Amino acid sequence: MYKIKIDTYLKIILFISLISIISAFFIEYALGHQPCYLCLIQRIPYGLSVAIIILSFFLKKNNKFIILILTLIFSFSLIISSYHFGIEQGFLKESGECRLQNVFDIMSKEELLKQLQVKTVSCKDVTFRIFGFSLTTLNILISIVLVFILMKILKNYEKFQK
Repeated sequence: MYKIKIDTYLKIILFISLISIISAFFIEYALGHQPCYLCLIQRIPYGLSVAIIILSFFLKKNNKFIILILTLIFSFSLIISSYHFGIEQGFLKESGECRLQNVFDIMSKEELLKQLQVKTVSCKDVTFRIFGFSLTTLNILISIVLVFILMKILKNYEKFQK
């Protein structure tokens, strides 16, 4: 594992993040599956990782700090995905943010009626599966693998530098 440079791991994580975001947008816009509120939140870590990794390639600064930040980002992704998985499986109760969207933006009765006509997707409903797994389950698996790799790099950072 030490023969591969940190930049190579960052490129792999960048590739995984780009594929994840592109797939999410493809499923939403090309295939027509509306994401729930938590699905939208689960995209944030991938977007952040893309931005941070691209920025790190230009700045060529402290890779250890970048690895630490990415570890925290994908740990957040794992927590959010696990929470969402608990809602999907019925282990946890669906919270208010899963059912209400843009409530504070509604100013008039007409806008309220229009908002009520829009079908919001519940966080407990799985509308798309790949190989029988929900996208949340796949996000959990990806996040676990990435956190494990990033923690291994952090633990053995000096060996990767040789």
